Amino acid sequence: MANLRGEVLNLYRNLLYLGREYPKGADYFRSRLKAAFLKNKDVKDPEKIKQLIARGEFVIKELEALYYLRKYRAMKQRYYEGDNRNK
Repeated sequence: MANLRGEVLNLYRNLLYLGREYPKGADYFRSRLKAAFLKNKDVKDPEKIKQLIARGEFVIKELEALYYLRKYRAMKQRYYEGDNRNK
């Protein structure tokens, strides 16, 4: 059980770190993240906890994809801005 606790804490830290760049703001993300973790604080079944950890890891992947896409769009807009005007 202690191992799962460490995984949950690590997941929470990683999500907090990723939430700093969230489009709606870090405070919005932090409050939603805290609410999600508090909602599941009474779960004792190790299998259910593992499912919730897997869901959190999926959210991490989605956030990373969101950030990469945002950076790609910004770069594309900067570098290909002039091409659209000439067509």
